[in-house]
Amino acid sequence: MSRTGEDAQIGIDLRLLRAAVEATGEAILITTADLDEPGPVIVYANPAFTKLSGYDAAEAVGRSPRFLQGQGTDRAALSRTRAALEAGEAFQGEALNYRKDGTTYQVEWLITPVRDVDGRITNWVSAQRDVTQRRAFEDRQALMVRELHHRVKNTLATVQAVLNATMRSSVTMVEFSKAFGGRIGSLARTHALITEDEAQVASFEGLLRAELDPYAEGGRVTLEGPRLKLPSELAVPVSMALHELTTNAVRHGALAHPGGRVVVTWKVEDDSDGHRLAWTWNEHDGPPPTLPTREGFGTRLLNKILTAQVAAEVDVGFESDGLRVHVRLPLERR
Repeated sequence: MSRTGEDAQIGIDLRLLRAAVEATGEAILITTADLDEPGPVIVYANPAFTKLSGYDAAEAVGRSPRFLQGQGTDRAALSRTRAALEAGEAFQGEALNYRKDGTTYQVEWLITPVRDVDGRITNWVSAQRDVTQRRAFEDRQALMVRELHHRVKNTLATVQAVLNATMRSSVTMVEFSKAFGGRIGSLARTHALITEDEAQVASFEGLLRAELDPYAEGGRVTLEGPRLKLPSELAVPVSMALHELTTNAVRHGALAHPGGRVVVTWKVEDDSDGHRLAWTWNEHDGPPPTLPTREGFGTRLLNKILTAQVAAEVDVGFESDGLRVHVRLPLERR
């Protein structure tokens, strides 16, 4: 190829290269080689950099990329970057940068040295992309994995406790099988409600309906209270308590008789210790309640498990027309 042809080819290549850099979706910065302040100095910024940072090329050229950093930028990450560049190596990493409007973004960069014919570094080329959403997704995924691990451990412990308590309170295998199956089914329904919600919470009314809706025909069940979400550590023991109350009402209480009714009311109270859920379980028009002759699992759960696990205050009363249960529990964990 003639010299003229080589020059033409170089000219075409440079035009193509500039068009490619200007069209790419990744932010491109070219800086001088000096790493010490005030360097390196930006000598070129493509349109994608303006879209990413909010700064026009004219606002960036002549300044150090350090102007994009702020209080939240990890200094250790910057130190690792500088160490690699001082060694003359390309470096890939991440850092928190600040846009012109003050908002932050997580940037992933690949910084590559440009050398002259003698091997000396003359410039740095930094290709950058916004990975804020990806990093947020990864952090959220890691959090969910940790939460799942924690919940599985708690669930296994709960199942073990339910198994042991059901064995102690059951007289026959038939009684054990029915009671244990019902309690595990209730636990499964609660976990289904929790996992369906992105925030991993369950509504108090949802927990009530999961237990009482099968018996609500004919206005036998009344639920009154504000919308309220419970985190999993509260939802599980509360749902178990509601299951025991429902089971007792169906077998021995108001729901065992056609005219019996269950009314559950709740509210959120504010006191010096924070917010509390106060709820009342009222059974009406059923048989006169009698004190249990032995402490079954339901009684232990109301009086001990709720108190121990969620610091609840539980008051159980036996009125002339049915059972009354008042519960107050803190909504914030101390």
